[in-house]
Amino acid sequence: MAPSTSSPITVIGAGLAGSECAYQLARLGHAVVLREQKPQKRSPAHQSSGFAELVCSNSMRSDNPESAIGLLHAELRRVGSLILGAADRQRVPAGDALAVDRELFSADVQQQLASHPNVTVVPGEVTEVPEGLVVFATGPLTSVALTDALAPHVGEKLYFYDAIAPIVATESIDMSIAFRQSRYGKGGGDDYLNLPMTKDEYTRFVTELRAGAKVTPHAFEEPKYFEGCLPVEVMADRGEDTLAYGPMKPVGLRDPRTGQQPHAVVQLRMEDRGGTAWNLVGFQTRLTWPEQKRIFGLIPGLANAEWLRMGQIHRNTFLDSPRLLSKDLSLKAAPRLFFAGQITGVEGYVESTACGYLTALALHAQLTGAAFSPPPATTALGAIYRHVTGEAHPDGYRYQPTNVVFALFPPIEGRFKKADKRAKYSERAVRDFDAWAPLAPHPVSPMPQLPPPPAPKPPSAPAPVVA
Repeated sequence: MAPSTSSPITVIGAGLAGSECAYQLARLGHAVVLREQKPQKRSPAHQSSGFAELVCSNSMRSDNPESAIGLLHAELRRVGSLILGAADRQRVPAGDALAVDRELFSADVQQQLASHPNVTVVPGEVTEVPEGLVVFATGPLTSVALTDALAPHVGEKLYFYDAIAPIVATESIDMSIAFRQSRYGKGGGDDYLNLPMTKDEYTRFVTELRAGAKVTPHAFEEPKYFEGCLPVEVMADRGEDTLAYGPMKPVGLRDPRTGQQPHAVVQLRMEDRGGTAWNLVGFQTRLTWPEQKRIFGLIPGLANAEWLRMGQIHRNTFLDSPRLLSKDLSLKAAPRLFFAGQITGVEGYVESTACGYLTALALHAQLTGAAFSPPPATTALGAIYRHVTGEAHPDGYRYQPTNVVFALFPPIEGRFKKADKRAKYSERAVRDFDAWAPLAPHPVSPMPQLPPPPAPKPPSAPAPVVA
């Protein structure tokens, strides 16, 4: 028997997943009470009081629909995603990546929810499991009180450690050293600031990273890091050249002062539309704050850096979802309880958004007595669903968080070059998504046609020589 629709659905958490889930439920005609502990209380990683706060980075990664994440962007746009709509309205230049002005993005999402007639926002921490239908979208830093309240239902808690990168003020960067350029001229051609390093500067930097003082976890906590967001010093410990082939790789860049490719490069990505702040790309860290200032000050161009935010480390809690959740993303032990976002074991802003959308569809199906029809496994949304339900993983797989990757999709038949294979995944996804679209309980738009990125700017003419 389907639950009564007379009582509102409680969604706990106004992050990316909770905001998306609440919006989609409201859009489908359901009354929603959105519970958010801010501004009364914040987690250790949050700094603002707004909804959908972006913590680790302001980038939602590649917008290329022939990448798995870009394909997920396109699909979420098609289904009328709250988060992707706000991101598109508040985007800032970032090559072929989708990056946003954090504050404007958060304000946009909050305004959309606060003004929706089917959404009631109730601030304050939730410490007990509410009555009725509930969606837990409390993210990787679910409060201790609520985690304890959920413990009888979910059993063992799993976790890893997530680290976030520092942000530097533009006016404190030495622009005589930094140069604007995107790898291979992507996007606007000059969307990133680059700080080049010689081999000697790089070697000293890696040595100091390895020796620098780190934040030590409690004795009872075993550090587990997500591979896609490793602290920069952990990468340095893996080998002398790990960073030079990772976030500090210089390929596709030329230092205009020398005309040569540097040995290594620290890239900075714009944090806000005004260009007042820049994020150190790939420089999430667990170094102590004094050590961050000292060691990152060795980077050419950052000797006098003003740090607007230092890197941090925090614990990330998630469920063993394939074991604990049903195919409709409700808890097997208590079918009135649903989960969405990073607490289910997805990783990334857009993946959390996608999970929030899927949970809304599943809950709507339960309320209306309809069969839940998730997007096909061959689509990016379907790949997220396959991960959370365990369908993408072999027997005995030790469930861990992941971004959306083509490894979560059913294999493509035939042998193709890597670039061609990505295109085949994308073509199949679009075709199968079109076939599924009529089954969605809301209108689905055609595949969006994104404007091509602007052509790279021509090099400036050399200044005239004055005798």
